[in-house]
Amino acid sequence: MTVLLLATTTGYQIRSFSDAARALDVRLVFGSDRCDHLDDPWRDAAIPVRFHDLAGSTRRIVEAFGGTPPDGVLAVGDRPSVLAAHAAEAFGLPGNPPDAAARSRNKRAAREAFQAAGLPTPEYRHVPVESDARALADGQSYPVVVKPLGLSGSRGVMRADNAASFVAVFTRLRRLLGSIDIRLERDQLHDAVLIEAFIPGREFAVEGVLTAGAFSPFAIFDKPDPLDGPFFEETIYVTPSRADEHTQRSIVTSVAAAARALGLVHGPVHAECRVNDQGVYVLEVAARPIGGLCSRALRFMHRGKTVSLEEVLLRHAIGDPLDDTGRELRASGVMMIPIPHRGVFRGVDGEELARGLALIEAVHITAKADTLLTPLPEGRSYLGFIFAAGDTPDAVEQALRAAHRQLVFRIDRDVPIVVPG
Repeated sequence: MTVLLLATTTGYQIRSFSDAARALDVRLVFGSDRCDHLDDPWRDAAIPVRFHDLAGSTRRIVEAFGGTPPDGVLAVGDRPSVLAAHAAEAFGLPGNPPDAAARSRNKRAAREAFQAAGLPTPEYRHVPVESDARALADGQSYPVVVKPLGLSGSRGVMRADNAASFVAVFTRLRRLLGSIDIRLERDQLHDAVLIEAFIPGREFAVEGVLTAGAFSPFAIFDKPDPLDGPFFEETIYVTPSRADEHTQRSIVTSVAAAARALGLVHGPVHAECRVNDQGVYVLEVAARPIGGLCSRALRFMHRGKTVSLEEVLLRHAIGDPLDDTGRELRASGVMMIPIPHRGVFRGVDGEELARGLALIEAVHITAKADTLLTPLPEGRSYLGFIFAAGDTPDAVEQALRAAHRQLVFRIDRDVPIVVPG
């Protein structure tokens, strides 16, 4: 069996999928946005693609497989998920309609779809990124959240509580969307900005899979840290959720309805939502699995054996039923270690102390020494990840926080260079 996996060249999950493929004896073929003028620089025989060139990249993928198409298609990341939909359609494989995958990564299109389906939706409007921020601030009701249409992981998402802060965050987002790394994506979504009313409440993440339109949830993650702004950096995920049964049912029902509203029908789903007295507000439904190393916070049982989320998704991609696969009963969680300030990373102390604490399963520092770190909202990475598992979600959360307190990061503050004259 062969699965095509589309991802950016910097995706954390590539190694996890490779390990899962070996365990299942599945051949994994990569497609990534790498240079197509070098002779296989990573020695993985990946198909070079361009996520901004869907037609050309789809054609290149089909040509690479010749007359033997893959048995399934998967994607890691929002932009790869759209190309994955095109590839699945070209091969005649189960997948999402390309227009549905595109809607799922477009915050404006998603809001329009949710509103049309009658789902709770905040007041919103979209404007060109070059709009006059001061003119927009006049007459605006506050608080609002200013968002890019096409970035993920809370990158560029900022709250404004008054006209002065609105001008500041809008200008900051315009500067981010005009940066070289983002403009190189050649994505028209970066030419506009979404402005929406701030939604109070508790935030949750949902992981699951769609099979021929039917949604099967794997887990609801609590996000115990308040995400009220001014930025929305995620830190701790813990499952199973401690929300009451009615709230959990409402979350799953709302995510399934939001997926239908987008037109998604087959493949992994990662959703984010906020819950308050007005109901469940689905923030997004992405047509891809949870990002980074966070998937390691989920483990499943299959015929008496512990397996990873990546193994489950590969089995689903090749058409294996998941009826005999269930979540492990223990509580588990992950902490995405935030970057406290911009600067050059020199190292970390206390790793062994953190790893030695009860319930801590792993501490992975992914930041590289002597590299410049940029926190959210401009940045898009973390210092690393802490994983824990235990009998209760409360115990897991406490363990994650205790381990984080043991870590002391040495980051030299970035000093801007002033050029005379």
